Amino acid sequence: MRLVIAAVGKLKAGPMRALYNDYAGRLPWPVTLKEIANRTDKTAAERMRREGKALLAAVPDGAALIVLDSRGNALASEAFTERVRVFRDSGTANLAFAIGGADGLDDAVRRRAALALAFGPQTWPHFLVRVMLAEQLYRAATLLAGHPYHRG
Repeated sequence: MRLVIAAVGKLKAGPMRALYNDYAGRLPWPVTLKEIANRTDKTAAERMRREGKALLAAVPDGAALIVLDSRGNALASEAFTERVRVFRDSGTANLAFAIGGADGLDDAVRRRAALALAFGPQTWPHFLVRVMLAEQLYRAATLLAGHPYHRG
C-alpha cells in the first residue's frame, strides 16, 4: 500500500517539517507529500473550490481518500488503525489523505472521501495536522506490527 498526503500550503524547513519527516520516514509504506499552492482568490468559497480541485487532482486514480476535517469522525488510535488495516488488507493500492487550507475543504473533496477524520473538536493549524497525521500513521503501523510504541 502506498500513501499520498495532499495538503494545501508549503511547509518550510523548521521543527514541524523535521517532525513530519521523522514520522513519515519511519512508515513501512512509501509516502508521498503533494503540497498544493495556497490560493489568493478574493473569496473563501473560491479559494476552497480551487484548492479542492487541486487536492483531488493530487489523489491517484482509484485511491481510497480520507479527508482531515474538524467535522469528521474523531477516532481513537485503535479505531484509526483498524480502518488502515481494512484498507491494507482489502488490497487498497493507494491510500490518500487530503488536508485543506485555512478555509477548510471544498464539499467536492468531502464527497469523494471514504472517511472524514477529525483530530478532536478543536481547530488545528493545517501544517500541524500533517505532523499529527504522520504520527498517527506511524502509530497505526506499530500497532499492526505488534510493536510496543503504542501504550494507550
